[in-house]
Amino acid sequence: MRAVLQRVTRASVDVEGERVGEIGPGWLVLLGVAKGDCDDDADRLADKVVNLRAFEDAQGKMNLSVAETGGSILVVSQFTLLGDCRGGRRPSFTEAADPTEADRLYRYFVDRVAATGLNVATGVFRAMMKVELVNDGPVTLLLESRKAF
Repeated sequence: MRAVLQRVTRASVDVEGERVGEIGPGWLVLLGVAKGDCDDDADRLADKVVNLRAFEDAQGKMNLSVAETGGSILVVSQFTLLGDCRGGRRPSFTEAADPTEADRLYRYFVDRVAATGLNVATGVFRAMMKVELVNDGPVTLLLESRKAF
């Protein structure tokens, strides 16, 4: 699994002109599921997202997790994170998981994050979405479940 985390002061996602997810301060997580990903990948990634200390403490140092700040998480499926742009002029998405398995793991990841008690909002899997955010910092991080945490 691959995730782009953007620390935000607010973020929202609309589908067909309707707001389907919205948060205040926290993480916007763009999540891509690769072939071969499994529940263990989602477990490790969810734990990392919830506990990663990238929010400022009283001294202005990135020392707090989203859980410690009482922040929220907006998770948006993003298969294009698995795009390979090395050859030709069009990205190849052959490394992206089958949509049925990707949807299952996306929902599993969301459930794992929600189980921590944090407020979690989502987009709509496989929908065309309009994502709006105010990046805080800006802080943007890339996580991959198959790389050592």
